[in-house]
Amino acid sequence: MEAITEGVNSINITEAYKKNRIQVSNTKKPLFFYVNLAKRYMQQHNEVELSALGMAIATVVTVAEILKNNGLAVEKKIMTSTVDIKDDSRGRPVQKAKIEILLGKTANFDELMAAAAAEDGENGEAEEHTA
Repeated sequence: MEAITEGVNSINITEAYKKNRIQVSNTKKPLFFYVNLAKRYMQQHNEVELSALGMAIATVVTVAEILKNNGLAVEKKIMTSTVDIKDDSRGRPVQKAKIEILLGKTANFDELMAAAAAEDGENGEAEEHTA
């Protein structure tokens, strides 16, 4: 019993729940929801970790590539693994692929975000004047 208690006490809780982690699903939200959320996380934390299982891996890779191609992010780390998920219908564990991509801000991230915000502001004002 003491070994279990020691094990539970030694778990690093900050590692289990990261404030800058986005767990991506390929069914719940549109692609650019994750792109915009990742931008916001990078503004707040200077880096973001994108995480996905199974079929959602393609979505994570696409989000990371969009951010990199727009000059907003650089890859810091890519981790792949498999996790055992209990499948209730089969009654046995099933292995799923998992990916975690850690992205950091580029040197000109803040400039690009400011330019995009200014451009959005100009477009919004132009629409107001024509209406």
